[in-house]
Amino acid sequence: MPVEGVPAKAAALRKYVPGIAAEAVREIERELPEYVRPHDPRYAEVIGQAVEWVIGHFVDLMIEPDTPSDEILEFHRQIGVGEAKEGRSLDTWQAAMRIGAGIAVQRLTAESERQSQGFTPTATGMVAQAVFAYLDQIALAVAEGHAEASARAAGQVEGGRRRLLELLAGDAPQLRTIKELAGAAGWPVPQTVAAIALVERGRNTGRPSLPPDVLVGLHVDEPFLILPDPDGPGRRQLLKNGLRGWIAAIGPTAEVTDVRTSLRWARHALDLTRRGIISDPSPVIAEEHLPVMLLMQDRDLVERVAARRLAPLQDARPAHRRRLAETLLAALECGFNATEVAARLRVHPQTIRYRMRQLEALFGTDLADPAQRLELHMVVYTWLITHADADAG
Repeated sequence: MPVEGVPAKAAALRKYVPGIAAEAVREIERELPEYVRPHDPRYAEVIGQAVEWVIGHFVDLMIEPDTPSDEILEFHRQIGVGEAKEGRSLDTWQAAMRIGAGIAVQRLTAESERQSQGFTPTATGMVAQAVFAYLDQIALAVAEGHAEASARAAGQVEGGRRRLLELLAGDAPQLRTIKELAGAAGWPVPQTVAAIALVERGRNTGRPSLPPDVLVGLHVDEPFLILPDPDGPGRRQLLKNGLRGWIAAIGPTAEVTDVRTSLRWARHALDLTRRGIISDPSPVIAEEHLPVMLLMQDRDLVERVAARRLAPLQDARPAHRRRLAETLLAALECGFNATEVAARLRVHPQTIRYRMRQLEALFGTDLADPAQRLELHMVVYTWLITHADADAG
């Protein structure tokens, strides 16, 4: 502060610092009652010490600009660390410092004038500017400590959530272990969960936008989520909105100790979706496709059975073969009621009767055997899905 006489005048004010600090603390407590913690007298003591140290250190800098600042900056960096650990933002602290700065400037100026050696208007303006520039440095130290602690805490929570997610997806985790890791990760243990298998729809797919209770595993080779309370109201819509840009399949609801089973079916459903065998829009509900999922666990076996059971259709032209297969499936599901089959396929009943006579001629007594009907139903259902385009046209 290149103003003549400032160091000497500041030295004369040094004795007033404790009183000014006490007044500043009272004003802070009055204007910011949320900053007062009656249950923690040590906190009030720390505030008083911090305010007095800040004001006193600023006056010392006015007297001797080379006064060291490392210790006070580190002290306030630790204040930032403490605020972050207790989950508070810095808004209230910054408001408190502005109140304290205003009191300090007013009282230092008033004491100086009372001694008939007041600062000139120029010096007073420079003091005020210097106070707020000084507080900017203090605030920077607090913010650095707060950011460092917040990042460390976030990293610890994220690491804990990853370990929890990997544990849940493992083989028969113990509930006690789950609760321990969940507590460290800040994750309330739900009664039920569902695993959701994911794959990016394109290269620029963004991170899923989901609430914090959803465990996200994008770091693994086959990304997946764990959704608590999957049958709760609005959960499916939440996934639909939050997984835009992703192809997703939701596994069956399971207990928290059996995520592995839900994930296995979710990944199976996702695989069938990517191959076009399941054509529902994402997210696909695995339980709505259990028949085809069960059959498609062994594609080779399905093809072998289909080749044997549907051999009577092989001599028909491709397009007619498909129409006959569709009619056979509808007939099996409608008890061979031609009127119901016609309504389902939106074809004239007379046409359906003609096709059904063809099917009876091709398959003979198999159509009357309940055991044969069951196998035939499963095979033709799967064959139609897996050959959706082969016989079209």
